[in-house]
Amino acid sequence: VVRNNSFGIKQGILSMEIKGIQKVTLLDYPGKVACTVFTGGCNFRCPFCQNSDLVISPALTPTIAGEEIFGFLRKRRGLLDAICISGGEPLLQPDIAEFIMRCREMGYLVKLDTNGSFPDLLQRLIDAKLLNYIAMDIKTAPERYSVLTGVRNIDIGPVLASVDIIRNSGVEHEFRTTVVNELHSPADFERIGQWLKGEERYFLQLFVDSGALIGTGLSPASEGKMREYLSIVQKYIPTAKLRGI
Repeated sequence: VVRNNSFGIKQGILSMEIKGIQKVTLLDYPGKVACTVFTGGCNFRCPFCQNSDLVISPALTPTIAGEEIFGFLRKRRGLLDAICISGGEPLLQPDIAEFIMRCREMGYLVKLDTNGSFPDLLQRLIDAKLLNYIAMDIKTAPERYSVLTGVRNIDIGPVLASVDIIRNSGVEHEFRTTVVNELHSPADFERIGQWLKGEERYFLQLFVDSGALIGTGLSPASEGKMREYLSIVQKYIPTAKLRGI
């Protein structure tokens, strides 16, 4: 990994708000043994968010020091292939580039989960060749993003730009939508299919109520509905798949 000074990186203590770590996962990074760290804070308020404590009140969850994470990664060399960075929204973290760089320098692959709100930073991370895999959440059809993100009059431009950046990046990636019975309809998936037409990896994920949601009265779609939505998407993305069923 070549250090890229365009980030204004300063060596030393990182101000990463790391709020949790899953020490091993076989699911988060396709085909790899990985760990996942969770950052605090998000600019969206999705009613179905399963990590509402990290979104609404991250200060109430103790922060894990970056050096503690690096110590863990040093001990797991040869056992783990990759680190996944999730949230919250990781690109809100001011030291995200330095954190990723140090993970890469230890020999780890890095997967980033993002909501697509910060296309400029995403592009810089891609240009610096810091990302090995990108997973972007597609909340719904672009026209309905305000409803699904809990942000009134949301500017959808950054999300659209991030999709284009990822699709043209040459970096391994996926798009995925968490399907909520009360929030999605067939028309949403017709529009998403048109938007992402030709993609290789798109997943419809079954919503799971973590018990700590931002919204109320939400439930998973039935298996029948999930398969109906999948068939709609597959007109445009033949390789689309279900997750969680």
